[in-house]
Amino acid sequence: MESSWLETRWARPLYLAFVFCLALGLLQAIKLYLRRRRLLRDLRPFPGPPTHWFYGHQKLLQDGKMEKFEEVVEKYHCAFPCWVGPFQAFFYIYDPDYAKTFLGRTDPKSKYLYKFLIPCLGKGLLSLDGPKWFQHRRLLTPGFNVNILKSYVKVMAHSVNTMLGEWEKICSPQDTAVEVYEHVNLMTLDILMKCAFSQETNCQISSTRDLYVKAMFEASKIIFYRSYSFLHHHDIIFKFSPQGHRLQEMVKILHQYTEKVIQDRKKFLKDDKKHGNTQKQKYQDFLDIILSAQAENDNSFSDTDLRSEVNTFMLAGHDTTAGSISWLLYHLALNPEHQERCREEIRGILGDGSSITWDQLGEMAYTTMCIKESLRLAPPIPSISRELSKPITFPDGRSLPAGITVVLSIWGLHHNPAIWENPKVFDPLRFSQENSEQRHPHSFLPFSAGPRNCIGQHFAMIELKVAIALILLRFKVAPDPTRPLVFLHQIVLKAKDGVHLHLKKLS
Repeated sequence: MESSWLETRWARPLYLAFVFCLALGLLQAIKLYLRRRRLLRDLRPFPGPPTHWFYGHQKLLQDGKMEKFEEVVEKYHCAFPCWVGPFQAFFYIYDPDYAKTFLGRTDPKSKYLYKFLIPCLGKGLLSLDGPKWFQHRRLLTPGFNVNILKSYVKVMAHSVNTMLGEWEKICSPQDTAVEVYEHVNLMTLDILMKCAFSQETNCQISSTRDLYVKAMFEASKIIFYRSYSFLHHHDIIFKFSPQGHRLQEMVKILHQYTEKVIQDRKKFLKDDKKHGNTQKQKYQDFLDIILSAQAENDNSFSDTDLRSEVNTFMLAGHDTTAGSISWLLYHLALNPEHQERCREEIRGILGDGSSITWDQLGEMAYTTMCIKESLRLAPPIPSISRELSKPITFPDGRSLPAGITVVLSIWGLHHNPAIWENPKVFDPLRFSQENSEQRHPHSFLPFSAGPRNCIGQHFAMIELKVAIALILLRFKVAPDPTRPLVFLHQIVLKAKDGVHLHLKKLS
């Protein structure tokens, strides 16, 4: 009798707990079902490719094959809904009129991709919204004025020449196959550390920053994977997954590196003040601007804000540019006639290339067209996303309600055959003044547009011009037919197995 009483005593709360959990599960299932119904209704005006009932279009996105995506762009004009699992959909757009409407608004960043970036980068310009974003943008803009950018040209040239010196050591008189992306990546990191943080790292020769570069590459890959794996959208599931554990390790490496950059500068400034050294640098670098902003806005610009902006600029300032330079070299290698025309133009401006000045950069008209065409074919940031804060109506009359995540596919826009004739062909004359004036201003958006355009776009263009000018004066590049370039669609456009080129030293 006593045993029966105990069983009854403990069975009842367990039974109630089971019923409660069952009810919660049922409510969640109903909520998800209604969410799917609502999305299907809202996205009905926009046809899209066939979708798997459970995985959606996850395979199309995660395998990273851009050719498949281009087929979708060609078939479905303007836009298509992209399902990530059965209960979430992103709305992809790649039409200039759609892009203009979308970028002219102030919708917040998508809570999916950008939320996933926060553990890695913190809340900097890339992920902030509203008044906080405007405050940071206003405080950091002085770091990119013309006078500061002019002072960077000599620094950039020195870092490029360091890389070319390394190439000369490994290249034979004939030609040598080289994986150039690794070299370019360290070169752009060297430039960033000198220009933005006034640090001499010697990373190109000693390769002391290999760990940081590898950590950034792997973190970017994991974050992109998470964005299009709907099961990992849940923080707890992701945290205890192998990818979640690995990301924590990579984030630790990245944060240790940027924290050292900040503390080294603070110690330097403290020592200068202690010894009464008031001698000013020739220019204020990016870190000076941030530290000054913190000193003047102590209550509204915290140490966390400081670290976030340094982390953001470290990623955006070197990884994207490294890719852009590498893709440009690859495209010029595939198109030797354009490569030679650039080289002739550069020789006419720089002579032997012993020095390069700010004014000379503005004379490189044809080279600039080649740079833009390469950015069209391989935009360093393939897409950006926002979550609609209010309904949007596109120029063709079709609408979306608030709450939808809209992804502007810059890759899709740049490869859209409705905008670009023969979009896969490398044709720099697309960017002649005459042709550019006839084209929709939102057809070419390598640095986005509108109020949230890339703050460092002029810095990037200067670096691209300096790098390609000095490289072409000393080397001829040709493709390695055994190692074609395969693009991977991630947060920052990547090369699957690197960028392999034949380098031949010019006498």
